[in-house]
Amino acid sequence: MPTPSNQTPTDAPAPAARTPRKRARGRPSARSPDLRPQLLDAALACYVRHGMAAASLRQIAREALVTPALLHYYFGDRVQLQQAVIEERVLPLVLQLRGPVAQAGDDMAGLISGFVRGIGRLVEHHPWLPTLWVREVLCEGGAMRQTMIDTIGPRLPRIMVERFADAQARGALNADLDPRLLMVSLIGLSMFPLAAAPLWRAMFGAHDLSPDALNHHTLVLLDRGLELDGAR
Repeated sequence: MPTPSNQTPTDAPAPAARTPRKRARGRPSARSPDLRPQLLDAALACYVRHGMAAASLRQIAREALVTPALLHYYFGDRVQLQQAVIEERVLPLVLQLRGPVAQAGDDMAGLISGFVRGIGRLVEHHPWLPTLWVREVLCEGGAMRQTMIDTIGPRLPRIMVERFADAQARGALNADLDPRLLMVSLIGLSMFPLAAAPLWRAMFGAHDLSPDALNHHTLVLLDRGLELDGAR
């Protein structure tokens, strides 16, 4: 039977909606796709754009094209969502640097080069990392500051400090350096230039400098102060 002109056929496709899709009450069915990775990526994008403290669940839901209720179902509340992003998106990246540290053994030049170049590779593939580091680790009240102290610190920076101290004891590293401040300098010389790249590239017209050129500059600068050549 023909459909009257003032009615919509029941099998006509619904127009595409740009607003978050509402879902039925209750848990997603067994056939529903796992939206956790999508929600984590959306949260990370909002954290980089607005900061962890400022990004609301409503903003994140809008970014992911879901309802805030779905975020509550997967993560509980905004604090648990923040922790999930840190543990599942940020920590695995940072801890990739343990590989070059372990492979270097007692070779201080290899250890330092592996760390600096490792930072460069991470940022090349994840350009949001310096922004998140400055806002959530360096700034007072940053959501990742305690994670840096309690979780990342014992797994990487403190281990490198111990390696520096051992190298000094066997005469393989400048004895005038404080191993703890050397770690601070390494992070500052590798991460800060990447975080500030838009500023200094514009200021000095340095758009021609590649990430490899920056790594080379940093390693040459470090090599002179660490006296690595003389220690061999």
